[in-house]
Amino acid sequence: MPRINLLPWRAELRARRRNQFFIGLGGAVLAAALVIGLASLVMGAIVDNQQARNELLNGEIQALDKRIEEILDLEARKDRLLARMEIIEQLQRSRPGIVHVFDQLVRTLPDGVNLSAIKQKGDSIEIKGQAESNTRVSAFMRNIDKSSWLKEPDLEVVEVKSTGKQGDMTAPRASEFTVVAKQVVSREAGEAQP
Repeated sequence: MPRINLLPWRAELRARRRNQFFIGLGGAVLAAALVIGLASLVMGAIVDNQQARNELLNGEIQALDKRIEEILDLEARKDRLLARMEIIEQLQRSRPGIVHVFDQLVRTLPDGVNLSAIKQKGDSIEIKGQAESNTRVSAFMRNIDKSSWLKEPDLEVVEVKSTGKQGDMTAPRASEFTVVAKQVVSREAGEAQP
């Protein structure tokens, strides 16, 4: 039997398959590298685009924050101006009120009563004076209660003191009093009084 040597043919086939395998492997690695590189470039472009959009949005947010601060500052100024205007309007409305109060004090003052001091805090008026008797103080308080510019008289203090020398029992006596009343601030009160 003749002997045929097939080894060189098998060796060539093996070498060719090995070369094809390494070529295919190299092609796959190259294709994978290309895909990874392209994916990296695409993702980098997407990230850069998003970062540019984020920077644009941050710039717009900062600009809007400044505008909001300006608006809040303007609103605070507006509120302060409105408060000032309200105070000025209240002062304008109450300006003739004190004239009416003094007029009412004169009209409500009965004979035999003298006023020595008048203090006003807000709408509360403290009236100090002297009267010939406690009855005249009561009449003064009733007149205040009927007044259209004064209300709620409250007797704080009443002291009976002698107006003559000490120890003189025949000397006339006077009642020193302190009355607190409220000022009526409505316009209707001023219109009701002639």
